[in-house]
Amino acid sequence: MFKLLKKYTEKAYTTTVNFQLIRTMYRLARKFHSIRRIGSADSTACRYRFYDYKEAQVSPWHDIPLRCENSDSIFHFISEIPRGERAKLEIACKEAYNPIKQDVTRTGSARFYHSDSLVNYGCLPQTWENPFLLDPHTGFKGDNDPVDVVEISQICRASIGDVLRVKVLGVLAMIDDQETDWKIIAINTDDPIAAEVEDVNDLYRFSEYRVLLPRITEWFRDYKIPDGKLPSEFAFDGKAQSQSLALKVIEETHNNWKDLMANPKLGEALWTR
Repeated sequence: MFKLLKKYTEKAYTTTVNFQLIRTMYRLARKFHSIRRIGSADSTACRYRFYDYKEAQVSPWHDIPLRCENSDSIFHFISEIPRGERAKLEIACKEAYNPIKQDVTRTGSARFYHSDSLVNYGCLPQTWENPFLLDPHTGFKGDNDPVDVVEISQICRASIGDVLRVKVLGVLAMIDDQETDWKIIAINTDDPIAAEVEDVNDLYRFSEYRVLLPRITEWFRDYKIPDGKLPSEFAFDGKAQSQSLALKVIEETHNNWKDLMANPKLGEALWTR
């Protein structure tokens, strides 16, 4: 299913195709993948593995299409950390089929955030922040991961491994340990507010988001302080940037991912197939 979706998605951006068919296939894709948890939750051995409708294991990073239907601003989002949770889960980029796992500390224990996640947190499939290239917008190299997403809906709570359609609204440019760590700001398309906004600045019409957006920046700025580290830094004075820049970042990192797939040696220990 995922391979078929990828084939038709690539055609959709070069030729005229039946977009109703593609739309139906994407809806089916949400049903035709399953997640299996292997091991106890909150343990370093725990893995959330992805399977297609034929029960074949797939990679959430490489096999789930980035784009959704015929849209320039709607993309697939892979949920790693549900809103309200503290366990720091992430796609295991160096393991076969890239399951979701819990991050570990330097001592080997499971890593937890200092406070609850304010958002549904995850990433965009088929993107890669190249650690060997200087980002043209920040001047720092990439962090060697897929692009992160903060999904801000306050009525839609994701589960670990959910693949959701989100509308991209803007982006934060976090600099983490001298590496570019983009945070795409997006909203679940099932949230009624999604139909009323096109850019991050539109969110300020809603009282809950006028409060939430600065809190998100503060959360990422301070989340390492309890571990004895310095606050995180941001480009653009920590201000959320436009949808236009966010879409450029997505396109650039998608091209980086294509380069990685064409030449896996670029990623050294990363699992690509």
